[in-house]
Amino acid sequence: MNIYESAEDYLEAILILRERQGAVRSIDIVHHLKLTKPSVSVAMKRFRENGYIEMDGEGYITLLPPGEGIAQRIYDRHKLLTRFLVLLGVSEETAAADACKIEHDLSDESFEKLKEHAMQHGALL
Repeated sequence: MNIYESAEDYLEAILILRERQGAVRSIDIVHHLKLTKPSVSVAMKRFRENGYIEMDGEGYITLLPPGEGIAQRIYDRHKLLTRFLVLLGVSEETAAADACKIEHDLSDESFEKLKEHAMQHGALL
């Protein structure tokens, strides 16, 4: 299964919701991403079939290691990019929205250099 931007958004949403509320169900993802129930249901089915998540009998979703890795990678990018943009003077809301766009397309090389810069200057981490 190729992971596209929308799939990364779903996995990141599961991670964020898990951090906020502990347990995650499909309806939580619907509300968080402002999508339809059928869209989320289809995505969760694909993620289960491809080993990114598991869902228990009560509908609670757990990220499996491949899904966790993707979600954490995207969420780490999102947090660092948001902080970086805010430090440049961008409003929190705009910074978060822009980070969401950038996090998917930024190369690993560029992200690592941003992260190195942030660590050297102690400004972001």
